[in-house]
Amino acid sequence: MNFDETGIFQKQKIRIKNLLPKIGIEQSRKEIIYGLTAENPRISSKYFYDELGSELFEEITQLQEYYPTRTEQSILRNIAPEIMNRNLSFEIIELGSGDCSKISILLNAIDKINLENINYIPVDISDTAIKNSANELSVKFPQIEIDGYVADFIHQLDQIPHSEKSRLISFLGSTIGNFSKKDAKKILLNLSKGLIRGDSLLVGFDLVKSEKVLNAAYNDSNGLTEKFNKNILNVINGIVESDFKIEDFDHLSFFNTEKSRIEMHLEANKDLVIQSPFFETPINFEKGDSIHTENSHKYTFEIIAELAKITDLEIKNYYTDSKDWFALVEFTTR
Repeated sequence: MNFDETGIFQKQKIRIKNLLPKIGIEQSRKEIIYGLTAENPRISSKYFYDELGSELFEEITQLQEYYPTRTEQSILRNIAPEIMNRNLSFEIIELGSGDCSKISILLNAIDKINLENINYIPVDISDTAIKNSANELSVKFPQIEIDGYVADFIHQLDQIPHSEKSRLISFLGSTIGNFSKKDAKKILLNLSKGLIRGDSLLVGFDLVKSEKVLNAAYNDSNGLTEKFNKNILNVINGIVESDFKIEDFDHLSFFNTEKSRIEMHLEANKDLVIQSPFFETPINFEKGDSIHTENSHKYTFEIIAELAKITDLEIKNYYTDSKDWFALVEFTTR
């Protein structure tokens, strides 16, 4: 996460603009301190994605236990030819773009003669991830224009300029599950307001399934999810200059049946006093206290349909795998 460099990275057909300095590191510090000092301490999951966090998550997506990525990609491969060749010229906006594995599936399905008419707009909070992805895509698909934004799309979506082209807005990877139902509604409502006739919004939803499968996906035998979870403390240390030590916390992940979500926490394994020049007073953790780092809500079709209804969206297509483990839902404006 780069809050300092305001310049534009440009290379051949790649242009990446960093919008994070408009938020400023001070706002992030306030957000982090507010979360850490809450009655139930928490850190927003967006802070997972520094350079190391992005690399660890990419490794996680390759694990046998972690079904969401490969399941979503199998659906994408099936539907991409139909979705990607409806228009000869359009924009693809990918929110939380991460690596280029998903967008590559979509771009591979486009008739090569039309690739030069495609403008790809990745939006991600990790400048490292977005630059690496753009460089890789420029080799695979040298015809396309890439106009990327390093941004917090929850707060900065309105700063992504519109063109006159039809748009496919993709919000994949079940990222919407990281937000509360209330915040998911706000996100979809904001996206729906920007849709015009002919635009599509493609959203990935992880579906409810057995607890055994869910718990295994977030407690992998290689310990990568544990490293990923603990690394958020290193990110926080860099922003608020705190003295968290990852060895002082244990990875805790479980399925909350009542709230239909996987929860990830960091549990203190001893009494701690955390210092920072930005804290009004040190923050105390007793052994067993936890910091809530991520939710991953699991959906049913009924909940998705209700979301569409209250956000003024229409479900155009509903795609799933043979096990009904994951769904890609294409929304349009009413």
